[in-house]
Amino acid sequence: MAALIEFLVEWGYVGLFLSAFVAGSVIPFSSELVMFILLQLGLSPVICLCTATVGNTLGGMTCFWMGRLGKVEWIEKYFRVKKEKVDKMQARLQGRGGMMAFFAFLPIIGAILVIALGFMRSNTWVVLFSMFTGKLIRYSLILVAYHYGVEWLMSIYPQLFN
Repeated sequence: MAALIEFLVEWGYVGLFLSAFVAGSVIPFSSELVMFILLQLGLSPVICLCTATVGNTLGGMTCFWMGRLGKVEWIEKYFRVKKEKVDKMQARLQGRGGMMAFFAFLPIIGAILVIALGFMRSNTWVVLFSMFTGKLIRYSLILVAYHYGVEWLMSIYPQLFN
């Protein structure tokens, strides 16, 4: 894992985009670590924020499109997400629509949520906008945590760290 992170860091913004893209899908990966290292190396915080947000959103949209295709066997085989989890998430999302994609930044649940929204044929533009907004806020908080220190963020939002 360390060698992969080192490789991505060497690629700079492109590496951050790739790590965020992978992390936005169902593959567990720490794009935050790559972002922290790049910030430590002096790369632009604004460009890092934009790159990570766009990469993570596009990674999340791959889950949405897989759900939209409706190929359960692909989702179970390639994403290792059971149909039962998607069905359960669809039941919870009923009547809430694409705005729920805002929560796609949540680990594990986020990918299942977005796959379910794809199955439900939610409006693509609403899902894209909601997901982008949630991920932008998440990476902004990560940037603030980096800039001011995690202790400062913990003092303001202790519920995030419980």
